[in-house]
Amino acid sequence: MSQSEAALVVSELRRFFGGVHAVDGVGFTVAPGEFVSIIGPNGSGKTTTVNLISGLLRPDAGHVEVDGKRLRAGSQEAAARAGIARTFQNGRVFGNLTVRENVEIGLHTRITAARPLQSLARFPVLRWVPLLAETALALLPTPAVRAETRRTSELVDAELARFPERLVPRADNNAYTLSYANRRRTEIARALALRPHVLLLDEPAAGMNQTETAEVGRQLAELKAAGQTIVLVEHKLELVNSLSDRVLVLDEGRIIAEGKPAEIQNDERVIEAYLGRRRLRNEEKVATGAH
Repeated sequence: MSQSEAALVVSELRRFFGGVHAVDGVGFTVAPGEFVSIIGPNGSGKTTTVNLISGLLRPDAGHVEVDGKRLRAGSQEAAARAGIARTFQNGRVFGNLTVRENVEIGLHTRITAARPLQSLARFPVLRWVPLLAETALALLPTPAVRAETRRTSELVDAELARFPERLVPRADNNAYTLSYANRRRTEIARALALRPHVLLLDEPAAGMNQTETAEVGRQLAELKAAGQTIVLVEHKLELVNSLSDRVLVLDEGRIIAEGKPAEIQNDERVIEAYLGRRRLRNEEKVATGAH
């Protein structure tokens, strides 16, 4: 597969925090409709890689392309407009907004009639112009704004319908009233509302029990079957192994192995990265008398 055919191209990303090389030359491609997982020990650079791809962090070197177009470095807006949506390792929902309103936020790049002149927001002296226009349209909506509002409501309903028993009955509840698992589901629904070209999921099953994790696995399998391009960061290897077309293994900011799940399980470098560190910690505990 050439880079021009790839849904996502990550080229030699580097990010340093002082003397720590959190991400050190990470590069890979993801084909349209491919499900790629990133795994590795704690501190290996997984979340930092996702933060760089999504524009949350600016790389010290390297770049990201979506559908053949290079993204502006360190710009979450550029990443979202290019079709990258994500969830976070520590779930982020707006507690004082309803579930429906949280999901609607994911449509911000698709709302144009009610948010005109957004290109002027880049110029400090003109930032007030789109804000004033948006306020005026909120008070006196045009037919185009009313039609867009109806489409937005339909899209939100479609995303909530992915969770018919979990989110639909709670659509008008404030997010702070939700269980932890339903907050994570709300975050996934918000990311999917963008209709992303590439969906980045940072530990979507974190903190969930076995039943909840299995439910997330089924929903991700449905997305995969529908052709959604997905990059997953996850510690739960049973989820990774059951869903992934390909697995990347990070250690100390670098990719140390890449392949199908069965290949990765038997890779000596991967075993050492996981078990070697654990053995070293156990030896240190024995040496210090800790238990």
